Amino acid sequence: MKRWLVVFAAGLAALMGSAAGAQTSAPAAHVVKGPDERFKSDILLVVAHPDDEGGVTPYLARAIYDEHKRVAVVYTTRGGSGGNDYTREHGPALADIREQEARQACAKLGITNVWFLDGKDTASQNVLNSLANWGHGANLEALVRIVRLTRPEVIISWLPGIFIGENHGDHQASGVLATEAFDLANDPTAFPAQVAGAAKRLEIYLENLRPWQPKKLYFFSDADDQKQFAGTGPAYSVKQISPSQKKPYWRLAMDAATPHLTQFPEEIHQMTAMSDEQITKFMDDPQHSWWTEPMTLILGKTWVKSATTGDVFQGVSPSVGMSTAVECAEEFIQIADPPPVASITLAGPWGFYRGFYSKKCVRVPEVKMPEIGIKAGSNLFIPLTIKHTHAKAVEINIEVNVPSGWKVAQGAGKFLLPEEDRTDLTLEISTPEMVKEELMKFSPQDLVARATSEGKLIGEVRLKVLLKASALPQ
Repeated sequence: MKRWLVVFAAGLAALMGSAAGAQTSAPAAHVVKGPDERFKSDILLVVAHPDDEGGVTPYLARAIYDEHKRVAVVYTTRGGSGGNDYTREHGPALADIREQEARQACAKLGITNVWFLDGKDTASQNVLNSLANWGHGANLEALVRIVRLTRPEVIISWLPGIFIGENHGDHQASGVLATEAFDLANDPTAFPAQVAGAAKRLEIYLENLRPWQPKKLYFFSDADDQKQFAGTGPAYSVKQISPSQKKPYWRLAMDAATPHLTQFPEEIHQMTAMSDEQITKFMDDPQHSWWTEPMTLILGKTWVKSATTGDVFQGVSPSVGMSTAVECAEEFIQIADPPPVASITLAGPWGFYRGFYSKKCVRVPEVKMPEIGIKAGSNLFIPLTIKHTHAKAVEINIEVNVPSGWKVAQGAGKFLLPEEDRTDLTLEISTPEMVKEELMKFSPQDLVARATSEGKLIGEVRLKVLLKASALPQ
């Protein structure tokens, strides 16, 4: 086959050369190749697992069918540690199956540009576990490459934050990578080999891409309470009828989900056996609907002037230059005079996000109190950071107020901390076993940890915790 192509190309070149030789005009200018337009996208969706695209497919159906947008999808893992409720395969074999399911699901919406990164499916609620298990740097480099290749105007991803709900660490990590790639793709000093010009025809190191700045970054969330995101971005009706497809957007999204048999076999078989009237009646019940009405996309960042609740593509135009619409609010910290010998803050993933939001200038919905949901009867771990004002050794005392039936297993009492800038400690609290009926009436509980030194309060940490019948490991 290769020899045939070489012969064909040589013959074609000779034919073109003889035709050109018959003319006496000046030599034509050399044509410089541009980017591969087959992969140009308007929207790049970055999600963690095969089937995660379903979180926003009602909006994607709108964008594709009725707004004629080009969509590409990146999955940061292949879902190998998930369950298989359909057949016997697990582990790497399941990952192979789920990749095909995802490609088929995307194809149902006309999405053919689909990539998978090398992140390992990591079942926990801690974003730091996922980033560590994925190989953060290598997968960030791969995602930046895809952003530069696809040149999206808008990136949509999972919300990087901790909320009561599924709160999957992989979901959060995909949002972290999407945010970092949003910032880095336009920086020529980030992964510079990607944007270096090719030195020769058979170049294997330098990629000849170009820096690219997406205009907007949006998020969606796996939180139980979706109403808390109202007003944080544009809201779209999932029940609206598509003018071109004559079906509601939720129905187009549901049809696209049918390849995911390893994850939802009973639901898919049930739905496909129903008549249109039965499905519509079933989905009109809020308890059964797969999507909230309306669906809100959270505006995380924008480089163009746009109202927070304005359309996803408001202000986005390839011919319009970028403004300086990204603004960061300064964080003012009130310092006591004289300052205490130490201070206490919530650490772990909460501490990570505190710095991440500030550093990356990301808008996220504010919560009144840090929160998490865990399985009843499991142990709750509360990571703490003690910052030493003068990097000196200090003795502190930690007291914890917990609800009735909860017990502090470790982390309370007196601690003599070494000479250093910061010391990390962990509170471990055992929670009571509860039956499903009890949990249905159970409301989130407030936990308070107070730290004192030399008889003076140096700070306190509060965490709202909901006990659930099932939850990912913390």
